[in-house]
Amino acid sequence: MLDRAKRLLTPSARSDVPPFMVMDVMAAAARLEAAGRKVVHMEVGQPAAPAPRTAREAARAALSGPIAYTEALGTPSLRARIARHYAQNYRAAVDTARVAVTTGSSGGFILAFLALFETGDRVALANPGYPPYRHILTALGCEPVLIETSEATRWTITPETLLAAHRKQPIKGIVVASPPNPTGTMMRKDVLAALIAAAEDLGIRCISDEIYHGLDYAFAAETAVKLSPNALVVNSFSKYFCMTGWRIGWIVAPEAYVRPIERLAGNLAISVPTLSQIAAEAAFEGRDEMEAVKHTYEENRRILIEGLPKAGLEKFLPVDGAFYLYADVSRFSNDSLEFAKLMLEQAGVAATPGIDFDPVNGRHFIRFCYAGAPADMREAVARIGQWLRG
Repeated sequence: MLDRAKRLLTPSARSDVPPFMVMDVMAAAARLEAAGRKVVHMEVGQPAAPAPRTAREAARAALSGPIAYTEALGTPSLRARIARHYAQNYRAAVDTARVAVTTGSSGGFILAFLALFETGDRVALANPGYPPYRHILTALGCEPVLIETSEATRWTITPETLLAAHRKQPIKGIVVASPPNPTGTMMRKDVLAALIAAAEDLGIRCISDEIYHGLDYAFAAETAVKLSPNALVVNSFSKYFCMTGWRIGWIVAPEAYVRPIERLAGNLAISVPTLSQIAAEAAFEGRDEMEAVKHTYEENRRILIEGLPKAGLEKFLPVDGAFYLYADVSRFSNDSLEFAKLMLEQAGVAATPGIDFDPVNGRHFIRFCYAGAPADMREAVARIGQWLRG
């Protein structure tokens, strides 16, 4: 009887993926707050600001009518508005038919991976990098291939490192991001173009994660849409437009993938939440408000770049874009998980251990998110400095 129950209740092997550790840190911080502690939140990549007023007003107005299914690829008007976004912001012509609205970028990656790759395909990822890339690929039966990056290559995959990995065992795809999570270190247009061209020469399919576009400080981010007609782009309203909980994103796909993505989307989710689509379309008219939020991130970035070295964290990667600072804590610890736990418990600052993003060298790093208020950034620097000085 027990053996039978065990067989019936054994989870699938594909579900055995690591947790996204940042969510565990957030839960631990919530427990401290429930006990009356004040915590400075720098763990989750989530803007503190709300969605644009235009988005909120559009959603409120829509509630007076029916909220029904939409087409699997999204409402025609939102898809057209996303296509126009590329013309306005990148001077790139995008056919509306190539745009698919998704349930956040997470839903976009699931659809992209399913449409582009077969079970067993090997997909290259930069290390350090966003953990769910490799976790989703693993759950779908693909093999994530972590390619080490370093200061010498500005923490990006290069044509040479991609070729070396491909020669060991063929690679079918690559995910690139600029700006990326967790480092925020960007690729210039010529560098990104060279990597995409090298990949395509090897028959490697490219997916460009552009969810932090708009949050660039060192130089302007370039879209892969302009660099190759064969690249698939994933983007989201979560970061620049401050719409994390609305769960709304998009894909720009080569024409050959549009119908497969539509079939998958219709079966997996029928459609993306209609209210979120209505709000997202209106969000494009709230760019002035979002630019003001971006200026807050720039101030937060300045506070950390100037303040963390004085607090004792002198080494971190170039802070080009997004809203992350990836700091080297090896002077104090070779266990970033333990360091993060102690910093939370003793200093009241929540940040994410590097091992979430890099299972190889992440024990030396901590990721700080600076999407909060400037006052919180100043308090975090003061608390960290006092804690590290003992």
